[in-house]
Formats: sequence, structure tokens, C-alpha cells
Amino acid sequence: MSDRYASFAASGPGRALVKRLGLPQPPRLRRYRAGDPLLPGPVLIGGNGRLGGAIGKLLDSMAVEVRDPGEPADPNRIALNAALVFDATGITRSAGLRALYDFFHPHARSLYPCGRVVVLGTPPERCATPAEATAQRALGGFVRSVGKEFGRGTTANLVYAAPDADLESTLRFLLSDRSAYVCGQEIRVGPGPATVPADWDRPLADKVALVTGAARGIGADIARVLTRQGAHVVCLDVPAAGEALSTVANELAGTAFQLDLTAADAPARLAEHLQARHGGVDIVVHNAGITRDKTIARLTPEQWDPVLDVNLSSQERVNEALLAEDLVPRGGRLIGVASIAGIAGNRGQTNYATSKAGVIGLVQSTAPILAGSGITVNAVAPGFIETAMTARMPVFVREAGRRLNSMSQGGLPVDVAETVAYFASPASGGVTGNVVRVCGQSLLGA
Repeated sequence: MSDRYASFAASGPGRALVKRLGLPQPPRLRRYRAGDPLLPGPVLIGGNGRLGGAIGKLLDSMAVEVRDPGEPADPNRIALNAALVFDATGITRSAGLRALYDFFHPHARSLYPCGRVVVLGTPPERCATPAEATAQRALGGFVRSVGKEFGRGTTANLVYAAPDADLESTLRFLLSDRSAYVCGQEIRVGPGPATVPADWDRPLADKVALVTGAARGIGADIARVLTRQGAHVVCLDVPAAGEALSTVANELAGTAFQLDLTAADAPARLAEHLQARHGGVDIVVHNAGITRDKTIARLTPEQWDPVLDVNLSSQERVNEALLAEDLVPRGGRLIGVASIAGIAGNRGQTNYATSKAGVIGLVQSTAPILAGSGITVNAVAPGFIETAMTARMPVFVREAGRRLNSMSQGGLPVDVAETVAYFASPASGGVTGNVVRVCGQSLLGA
């Protein structure tokens, strides 16, 4: 559904009126297009931590221009940098946080539109002293505030990196146009094995991916992006969506598999299909979900039970079946689709919010168990995403969802799909147990 307000605000008369009235000005977000460079300009690196030298070499290997941090800043010159990267791992006491101000203050106005800010820190739980953990925890407040201040489509994110973390996949994602609607997030990267793909444009070549709820909306876009990155996608949805499912699968030269995930024999049938047709599955994306919205006082058991079953319990059953049959190999990826509702709650959605909070719990409880098997478990938590479902919302609710974030607009299904693809990459072996919100960063909270 088109965003008429954003279209008007981008017009000549609209820009003048919006500015005069102090209304939200949605920036035109830059999203991934094949053939575009990773970044449209140079990166300025700051900070004095353990990662600085390695980050410079890594960016150089990505063919990204790295600016000399000693070059004096010109506060009157606009659009000097495509990204600001700050290594905060050297901050061990709260007094050291002044280094953030000293770096970002003179360069705050130097970013291109849709610029990128990435701050690198040490996971507080890995810090040597309480003072260091305190200082590192403070980075989150700084990054979230920058994400709300810089505007013009700029994103700001925090990466907590273990000493032996491989950061290439995470930096490629956060610095690129693939993360256009990901802002104010904390991503933890640990020591897991990362496999550098032969082709970064097709890192999923020769991989088999399962996407549930793939007939339309976010699921269809996840299937498209994974296919674009080289995977063969098994598109799964209920029999009632069979025609739409076949259309998506045929478009992608994938496989359509009709299955009701709530059926008692669904996990066994799915495992049998994946074993017989593909010998297993490398990537499992649990996207299937439903809503049955009513306040808890009016909610019936018939409205509660299926939401929990489809959105949460079916994920547990499928994971258990696939893992029991050893159908997910070392290097496998389990990815859930949660929701902002599972983090903040939502009036009239106690069932839905419960199920999506459960998806987050599933990720956090399963990730450490599967780490020894080389399998990662992560989730995306979409905010307001422009889909057929949001198009049916009352107009005032829909407009509030669009405007109450740092981007002043709704996200697109492809924004969720790009984040899923980041988790799915063989180079993201150290990325597990994360829940990344794809929400443009709410203005009302974190």
C-alpha cells in the first residue's frame, strides 16, 4: 500500500509545508540494488580499542575507502562520510565515555543521507571489571540516541564483539543498504565458526532453505531474497494458500510444499519430505503466523489456541523433529520471526504477543544448546511493515505505526528478508541468540 503522506512530504510543496508545520519528514531510504557498491563513500574510523586496526584492514578488503582519522574535520562541509565506525572496546571506565563525544561531536553533520553509524564494544558479561562492564553497557544508550538524532535515514547500531569474533558479515550488513530499516539495535557476535563465501552476492549457493508462510507478504520476500543469494527455497504454506504458494515457488524455481503445521503428523511429514527431496535443510525460517485479535476479556479459547499453536508451538515441534533426525547439519541456521508485540506488548493481542515473546524465548534458550553443534538460532522482530495486513488497519492506527519511529515511515517486507539473509549467511557463524528488531527504531522507546 502506498504511503501518501510520504509521497506528499517528498514533493516540493509538501517539503515546505511539512517543515513549516514541524511535521515528520520521512527520508527516502536507500535499499539494496544489485551492482551497487557496499557504501557510496568513505568510512571514518575512530576510537582506541582492540579492534581498530583489524577493522581498517577488513574494510579495506571490502574495497571500502577508509578515511584517515587524523584528518581535521570541516564542520562547514556536508556529506563527507558514508559511515562513522567507532571502536569503543578500549573504554574501561565511565570517564572514558568522553571519547564518544570527542569523536561524534565534530562529525555528527558529516554523514551522507542514509549514513551508517556503527559502535563496536565488548559484551558486558565478558568484561574484566565491573567498571568496564558499566562503561560498555552505557554504549547502548548512546547508540539508540544517535539513531534518533541524526535523521535523514541514518541508522546507528551497536555490535558487542567477543575477542575472537569474525565481524565481516555483521559489518557488511550494518554498513550496507540491506539494513535500511534496522536502527538502534545491539548485536552480539561471538567466536562461532564463520565461512567466507566465494561470492558475497550469492553466499547461500548450494544451500537448501525452508521458509514457512511463504505464499505472500514477508514470507514471500524472505523466499525471494534467499533465492537471490543462491539458495534453493522450499516454500511452505497451508493448502488453502496453494495457488499463491505455487506462484511464488515457480517464480523462484523453488519447491512448493503444502502443509498445515498444526497437524499432528506435520513435523514427521516435513522431515520426510526434506530428507527424500534434499537430504536435509541448511536454513529453517519460521515465518508462518496468524492473528486473532481481541482483548483478553473477550478472547475465546478458539482464538487463543491456534495463535499459540501456529506462531510458537509449531516452531518447537518442527525444530525437534528436524534435529532428532539430524536433518540440520553443522553450519545450519534456525531463524524465527518474532514481533515488536512480543517485546512491548499490544492492546488486543495478548495471544499474539505471548506467542512472539515465546519465539524470543525459544531463540535465547536454544542458541547455547545448539552452539556446540555449530547451529545458530536467531530471530527478527518486525515493527510496522507495509503488508496486506497493515493495509487493513484503521487509518489513524496505521498512520501512527508509520510515523512513530526514527524513519517516520513503515518498513517493507524486504527489510525483514534482508535481516533473515544476514542471519542465514555462512559467514554469520558467530551470530547466535540475537533478536534484531526491524522497526526503524521506535521514538517512544528503545
